[in-house]
Amino acid sequence: MTDYIQEQEMEIEALEAILMDEFKEIHSGESGLNTSNKCYCITITPQDDDEDESPSMPVELALIFSHTEKYPDEPPLLNVRSIRGIPTEDLRTLKENLEQEATENLGMAMLYTLVASAKDWLSGRFGQDGVADSAADDEKEKDEVIVPHGEPVTVETFLAWRERFEAEIALERAKLMPDSALTTTKEKRLSGRQWFESGRAVAAARGTLTSKEESEGEDEEDIDLDDDDFEDDEEEDMLEHYLAEK
Repeated sequence: MTDYIQEQEMEIEALEAILMDEFKEIHSGESGLNTSNKCYCITITPQDDDEDESPSMPVELALIFSHTEKYPDEPPLLNVRSIRGIPTEDLRTLKENLEQEATENLGMAMLYTLVASAKDWLSGRFGQDGVADSAADDEKEKDEVIVPHGEPVTVETFLAWRERFEAEIALERAKLMPDSALTTTKEKRLSGRQWFESGRAVAAARGTLTSKEESEGEDEEDIDLDDDDFEDDEEEDMLEHYLAEK
């Protein structure tokens, strides 16, 4: 029994010398451990020992322990608490990890090893790497969000589009008709349908209309560009065309 006590006292002295302000003795009633023996608390952060900067996330952990009667031949009593920023589920996971590691290190002073393991775990979970992984996940989720494009179809937007569409059609027809058609009176003009059905539209587009045919065409009625050319079925075609553009 004396050998166990001496070994435990030597370990406490070593922890005080290494951890300094991060190590302190606490009352057993504050420990959450079922013991009346001396209890100790070690404050742990994700920060590495050789870094001077504060950790990227404000988290702190309290590792609480008490030596059992036959420590280190049996594991110490352990408890973990969040001082700042650590969820309960993470605390449960960490405690299970430390208890497993304590079992694997029976027969030797293990508390500083457990402190180092807790620090490494916090660094992986809440340090720079953990923050980078979290940011990458957030970015991935952002990329997966489907953002709707275009403007909604309303009566006003369709009418405005139809006006532009009709102007474009009229311009295309004007490019195909003879120059004399532009000066022909309304009464003498052919309708757009009649002019296209006459075959002159295709011939003019291909450049095959002869000068004689052009001359004859000047004496005939020419294209009527009034709104009457657009019948109901043409408006339906325009609506389909408009929706396809959107």
